[in-house]
Amino acid sequence: MATFDDVRAIALSLPETHEAIEGHGGGAMWRTKNGGFVWERGPRKSDLAALEKLGRQWPAGPTAAVRTDGNDEKEALLASFPDVFFTIPHFDGFPAVLLRLDAIDVDQLREVITDAWIVKAPKRLAKEWLAAQGLGD
Repeated sequence: MATFDDVRAIALSLPETHEAIEGHGGGAMWRTKNGGFVWERGPRKSDLAALEKLGRQWPAGPTAAVRTDGNDEKEALLASFPDVFFTIPHFDGFPAVLLRLDAIDVDQLREVITDAWIVKAPKRLAKEWLAAQGLGD
């Protein structure tokens, strides 16, 4: 089970990342100069109403949103780990998923946050970081 302390530690361990307060919900967002890649995301009234119309509910426990490298990756996460990742109508067509912190282990959390950072990091920085990790081309 992961926590927001884990999210913060993982995100801030990545180069050129900073924490900001997100305007819509007032929660923390971790960003590069190219934008946010993981953020606190609880339910809004409109989310709950939209899910109710679909016969679904927002899961209990803390949730975060994380960017994906397109909708194919999003759909793969949703299909492969339905107890961890979910989506809402507000995210339709947007390359991000929601995740249940109480259902994800820290290693998987690190992987999805790192993948999200790679999407939003400056390309040169991401390439250099991947090479330093032995993961480059």
